[in-house]
Amino acid sequence: MPQNMKSTRVNVIPTMRYKDAGAAVKWLCDAFGFERHMVIEGEGGRIAHAQLRYGNGMIMLGSTGAGDYSALVRPPDGPEAVNTQSAYIVVVNPDAHYQRSVAAGAVIVLDIKDEDYGGRGYSCRDPEGHIWNFGNYDPWQEH
Repeated sequence: MPQNMKSTRVNVIPTMRYKDAGAAVKWLCDAFGFERHMVIEGEGGRIAHAQLRYGNGMIMLGSTGAGDYSALVRPPDGPEAVNTQSAYIVVVNPDAHYQRSVAAGAVIVLDIKDEDYGGRGYSCRDPEGHIWNFGNYDPWQEH
């Protein structure tokens, strides 16, 4: 660990922007099982900053709008747009997680399957087009 790093649960936290971050927070919790850690509302019901936990991991998100960061990071240009990055989340039971995601309306883009390198997983889109990857492959475990 670099000497300038503090001891923390995780030190890589994906961040993203949503057009309707309030709806995204609810959907991500309902569909994927994230839990609210902190949600700060801004003006006009927008989400200034949100932190959602999954196990010992976290994502941060907020509403699109004016500001330096929003000038750099935007949601996909539509529900089928190409993404330039995505998150992989380790889950205990990928089949049950897949069913939960489908029931909530996630669009499956890579169906659930066993991977050649180990583990089982799938990829999907949320309502604003962000790509999410879920599986039980844990790169920290001995293989």
